[in-house]
Amino acid sequence: MTEVGNQPTSVDLIIPVYNDSTGIRETLSSVTELSSKAVELRVFVVDNGSSDETPTVSMELAEDHEFVNVLIEDEIQGSYAARNAGIRNSNGEVIVFLDADERVPPNFVENVLSTVETQNVSYLGCNVEVCNSAPGITAKYNQQNAFPVEQYLSQEHYAPTCALVVRREVFEDVGLFDARLISGGDREFGERVHEAGYKQGYAEDATVYHPARTSFESLAKKNFRVGRGFCQKQRYYPERYGNPGIPPKPNGPSGGDDGDEPDSIFTRLAFMFLSVAMLACRGVGYYYEFFFGEGRDDIPAPTS
Repeated sequence: MTEVGNQPTSVDLIIPVYNDSTGIRETLSSVTELSSKAVELRVFVVDNGSSDETPTVSMELAEDHEFVNVLIEDEIQGSYAARNAGIRNSNGEVIVFLDADERVPPNFVENVLSTVETQNVSYLGCNVEVCNSAPGITAKYNQQNAFPVEQYLSQEHYAPTCALVVRREVFEDVGLFDARLISGGDREFGERVHEAGYKQGYAEDATVYHPARTSFESLAKKNFRVGRGFCQKQRYYPERYGNPGIPPKPNGPSGGDDGDEPDSIFTRLAFMFLSVAMLACRGVGYYYEFFFGEGRDDIPAPTS
């Protein structure tokens, strides 16, 4: 696949959100400070059917900034459906995906575009720094093991959608995210992009600041969802991920603890317990989806 070498003139940021008024306020306060003199910049907040004050907060913040737009995706529940709605309503040459609750520095867009041009890539993962202001062991564990983006790209050919940059023509070629998936759609899409021959890159200087998960419950829920998502990928892509009923072997950066060993014995034992517990949560999520998951076959496949 031949990469496009022209300097982009327009960038759209897409931020899905669901019942997180505090997070979207934090993110919008950050992205509205972005410097983008060389390009046209627009922001799309896509509310995924929130039942709290999140839509109101988003719209109030958008009123103060004409380049911020608020969209509603309440027909399909899922972050990938929300991102797809943002893609369909945007027209930027480059699309940046962030999560609600993240922050970026003022030079983030400039660093992204510089890397896209220097590396001549159409798909880019950004550096993610997990910020931990809590004293608990769960937050420390999450901070150490959350987002090894460079490893994801080199070993599994994808970047997480909390820090992903994609040229528009890639979506036009390989399709959008798979909205049938509740988790793992970033990896499925990244692999599709890689298989299509697009060059993928990593932007060490474009940093996204992501808060650490501070409670066992929030970390467990995430891993439960990850397990469900893998079972869904097997259901829809058995030729790529295997047949449903056989969970994946936990290896590689997406399969378990890939961080450095902690110094103290107590912390090491606590991290070991959390690693086993999160693996169990993924397994429970996997078999929950296998036995009780409702099919989402009414949602179109991404390339159809």
